[in-house]
This record gives sequence, structure tokens and C-alpha cells, in this order.
Amino acid sequence: MLTKLGILAGRGALPGQIVRACQSVGREIFVIAFNGETDPSTVAAGVHHEWVDLPTVGRTIRLLKEADVVELVMIGPVGRPEFSKLKPDWHGAKLLPRVIKAARKGDDAIMKVVIEDLEQHGFTILGAEDILSNLGAPLGVIGVHEPDSGDRTDITRGMDVVAQLGIMDIGQAAVVRDGYVLAVEAAEGTDAMLRRCREFRGERPGGVLVKRPKPGQERRVDLPTIGVSTVEGASDAGLKGIAVAAGGSLIVDREAVAAAADAVGIFVCGVPEEDEAENRLETGS
Repeated sequence: MLTKLGILAGRGALPGQIVRACQSVGREIFVIAFNGETDPSTVAAGVHHEWVDLPTVGRTIRLLKEADVVELVMIGPVGRPEFSKLKPDWHGAKLLPRVIKAARKGDDAIMKVVIEDLEQHGFTILGAEDILSNLGAPLGVIGVHEPDSGDRTDITRGMDVVAQLGIMDIGQAAVVRDGYVLAVEAAEGTDAMLRRCREFRGERPGGVLVKRPKPGQERRVDLPTIGVSTVEGASDAGLKGIAVAAGGSLIVDREAVAAAADAVGIFVCGVPEEDEAENRLETGS
């Protein structure tokens, strides 16, 4: 028998997909929706939920325990708040110094602090793929268009660049064209990065968006994700395609992504992760 699942729902479509996946198999759920972050449609149609403010950690834990939740999934991005403007509850105030210290290292460090705190309160944290197995990016081409040898060279370069970014806990994506790095992802996110790339658009399509996890990243949360909007953004930027780390990335509605990519003439593919940058750092070469 499936136990009740708690869902900490951030922005985007993924939380809603998890909700629907649980409903389809009759699994009970309880959703924590964050004011100013969670799409209201995620908790529509009678979904058992409560709205909370992000820093009210104590209230969130109490609500989850009152709902008899043991297993939790954290899905969807949440914006980093201005710490000086937060109004935490007592538990949040105790946790805040650790979060602020972790923030100096990056978002992954913050998530590790949050996960550790939740686990100390008896919750088991699951990855999104534990709930919805077809979210994971497969190895190979998704759709009808394939990368050529030049694209594959850019993909390899992009994987290495993003690994270096990840070592510093900065971002999970980059755009590479003919070996030249056009853009790297930072706090603005992938969609905004792609909008910046429009100014570099050439007469013919060229360049690849590459996304992969950070080396050593906590894999249960915040995996790199693409969806239809990513395909549209890549096309608007004049790119030839998108490559993501197979087994280390999520695809929101794979069939819709394939159809969108086919329609605009770009490739989407899953490739093996490359940790060349991490290996060089460890060996000092």
C-alpha cells in the first residue's frame, strides 16, 4: 500500500504533474503550497493542501506531521528570498543562520541544509523520478532531428563548461556555438539566459543549449529541467538543439517536448554526463 506523499510545491508545471501522477494511482497526497511561488492550479480540484510563507518552517513541519506524511518530494524551483526581509517562525529563525551561511556557497548548499533539517524531523525525501519514472531524460535523441558532428563537439564542450560552473555551485546550463561559450546560466535561470542569446542569433541556426547537474549535487532536488518553453526559447535564440544529461535531468511532458522540437526543427537529446572539469580539479592537472 502506498503511503501518503507530501509535496513541497515550487513554481512551474512539475508539481502539478506529480499531483496528477499520484491521483492516477490513488495515492493520497498533501501539498505544501508557497505563497508567491506555487501555481494555484497545482492545488485546484479538491487537492488536500495548505498555503504557507516560505520561512515558516516550523508551521510547515507541523502541518506535514498533522497530515501523517512521512515521505516527501520537493519539486519545482523557489526563488531565493531577501534574507533581511524574511519573517520566519521560531523554527525558521533557528534554521536561518545555517541557510545564510550555506547561501554563500550556492543553492545546492542551501538545499542540503533544508533536506538535513527535514530528515532530522523524520521525513524521507524522495526524488521526482521516484514518483514519476518517465520524467528522467533518456539516453539518445528525442524526436526526429539529430545533432551532427559539430553539434556533438559543442555538446562535449558545454558539458565541461557546466561542470566547472557546478563545482562552484553557480548554474546548470550553458550555450555553446562552434566551441565558443555564448552564455552561462546564473541566478536568472535558463529561460532568461536564452533570451539573452537572441542578440547573438546568426543568419542560420547554430549552437546548443547544454544542461547537466552540478558535480556532487544533491540528486533528489533541483535537477536541471527542460520543457516546451525551453524548446521555444532555444528556437527563438536561433539554436540548433538542446542536450541534457541522461539520467541526471528532467523533461516536463516528453511527448510534448518532442513534438515542439520537431515543429521548430531543432534536436533534443540525452547524453552521458562528463565530469572532465571535476576530474581535473581532483588531480590538479
